[in-house]
Amino acid sequence: MLLSLARMNRVRAIDAANLTMTVDAGCVLQAVQQAAAAQGLLFPLSLAAEGSCTIGGNLAANAGGTQVLRFGNARELCLGLEVVTAAGDIWDGLTGLRKDNTGYDLRDLFIGSEGTLGIITGAVLKLYPQPRAKCTALAACASVDDAVALLQLAQARCGSLLTGFELMGEFALALVRRHFPQLAQPLPPSPWCVLLELSDGESEVHARSLFEGLLEAALEQGLISDAAVAETLAQSHAMWHLRESIPLAQAEEGLNVKHDIALPVSRIPEFVASTDAALQAAFPGARLVDFGHLGDGNLHYNVQAPEGIEAAEFLRTHEAAINEMVYAAVVERGGSISAEHGIGELKREKLVHVKSPVAMALMGSIKRALDPQNLMNPGRVL
Repeated sequence: MLLSLARMNRVRAIDAANLTMTVDAGCVLQAVQQAAAAQGLLFPLSLAAEGSCTIGGNLAANAGGTQVLRFGNARELCLGLEVVTAAGDIWDGLTGLRKDNTGYDLRDLFIGSEGTLGIITGAVLKLYPQPRAKCTALAACASVDDAVALLQLAQARCGSLLTGFELMGEFALALVRRHFPQLAQPLPPSPWCVLLELSDGESEVHARSLFEGLLEAALEQGLISDAAVAETLAQSHAMWHLRESIPLAQAEEGLNVKHDIALPVSRIPEFVASTDAALQAAFPGARLVDFGHLGDGNLHYNVQAPEGIEAAEFLRTHEAAINEMVYAAVVERGGSISAEHGIGELKREKLVHVKSPVAMALMGSIKRALDPQNLMNPGRVL
C-alpha cells in the first residue's frame, strides 16, 4: 500500500518571535523556504530536489543537503513532530521548545527512521534570520589534501559564517561539460574544484572583506591555484547549478554504481587516494565520480563504467564487488555507508555487517515495541 500526504500541505503557523514554523508533512521543501522568506526569515535546509521533496520525507530520511556544515541535518532543524503511530494513535509533539527534558526524546526516534516506526504528519521547524550578504566562489585545488586544508583555513577565519563547502573532482565536472555545454564553468580544468559560500548577518562590505581575505590567504599558502568569485546573485546560482548538475550528467552518461558515504574529514584524502587506486587496479578504465559535501564529511563516491563499455553490463558484472571494496574501505576508516540517503531496501542486508550486534538488537527492539505487526514501511532498514 502506498500512502501519499500530498494534500496535507498547509503552513499551519509561523512564530517569528520564537523563530519557528509549524507545517504539514506534505509541504514541499521549496514552499517552506518561500513561506519563511516572505516573513524575512530563513529555513536553511537546501537540496537539489527541493522543488519536489516534502518535509515529511526530509525528516523521515534525516535529509542533509548543502548547508549541513552550518545548520545541521533535518534532525537539527526540527523541534517537534506530529506522528500517527502503528496503533493508530496520534502523538502531538508539536512543541516549539528548545529545552524540554521531560523524558525520552520521542522526536528523534521518528526522524531518520525512514517511515518504519510511524507516519510523520506535521512538524515544528527552526527558522533563522535571513543573512544580509552571501559570497560564493569556485576555487581550484591540486589535491584533496589542499581542499581539506582550505576548509580548515575557512573555518578558522570565518567560523559559523561558512555555510557551504562542496568538493568536485575534475571528471565529475567533465561530465557536466559533456552533457550540459551551455553551463559555463568559470575556471579551467583542475584536479579538484571547491565551491564555497559564506553567509553574513552583518553587511555586504564585511562579508566581501572576509571572503577576499580568505581567498588571498589560500593563494598565498598554495592551497588554491585560481578562484572565481560570484559578483551577482545570478553568478552564484550558476555556480551552484554546476554542482547540482553532476548527478544529472551522470545519468546522461549511463548507469553507475552509487555510494553515499560519510567519513571523518581528516580521513577523506587518504580514502580517496587509496580507494581510487584500488578500484582502477581491479577494474581498469573505471571512471570515478567524486563529489559531495566535504565540509561535513559526506562524499557521493560513484563509479562509472569504462569508456566504451556498456554501463548496464558493467553494473551486472561488477557492482557487488565494487560495493564490497568501497564499504570495506569506509568502515575501516570509521565511516558510514549511508550519510544522507538512508538504508531503505537496497542497503538493508549490508547494515548487519557494519552495525554492531548491540545496535542492531536495540533497533529491532524499538521496531517491535512501536510496530509489533510490522505495518510501517515493512522490509526497509531491518
